[in-house]
Amino acid sequence: MKTGQELRAGHVINIDGSPWLIQKTEITRSGRNTAVVKTKLKNLLTGYLTETPYKADDKFEDIVLDRKEVTYSYYSEPRYVFVDSDYEQYELDKEELGDMAPYIEDGMEDVCEAVFFDGKVISVTPPNSVVREVAYTEPSVRGDTSGKVMKTARLTNGTEMQVSAFVEIGDKIIIDTRTHEYKSRSKD
Repeated sequence: MKTGQELRAGHVINIDGSPWLIQKTEITRSGRNTAVVKTKLKNLLTGYLTETPYKADDKFEDIVLDRKEVTYSYYSEPRYVFVDSDYEQYELDKEELGDMAPYIEDGMEDVCEAVFFDGKVISVTPPNSVVREVAYTEPSVRGDTSGKVMKTARLTNGTEMQVSAFVEIGDKIIIDTRTHEYKSRSKD
């Protein structure tokens, strides 16, 4: 059990039988009353976001979620299938993938992390950076070297993003999956 004042960002707590991820906490202390902990929470099952205040001495059940390394296997309308090292299959809808959806493509070998609650997969997280190939982008305009010049590129899986002006069709680029931004060209 954790008290309200022990809550920190990244902890997962049980509220009414659902796992809630604490995204942010702020403790406010006043002279007369007990301390108040303002929390920003995300329901891991539904994706619902809320901001809720709690007393510093409120008690919460801490949840430890199971995690496994998985790789993307195939798409079976309307679900994406992931496989772990024991060839156990886990299926997720596009909505359940969340931020992972723009990085999925056939034949990808990236090792992802699946998070489980009560034996059910609730999310899949991609690695911090992935390498993807540019399928189409406009040629760069010569002479514009005033700073960080960006242009739109379409990846082989259809995702569009901003890349540096010197990136061309067929280049492999490194993408930071936490910020959803282009980092650099890949050397291989």
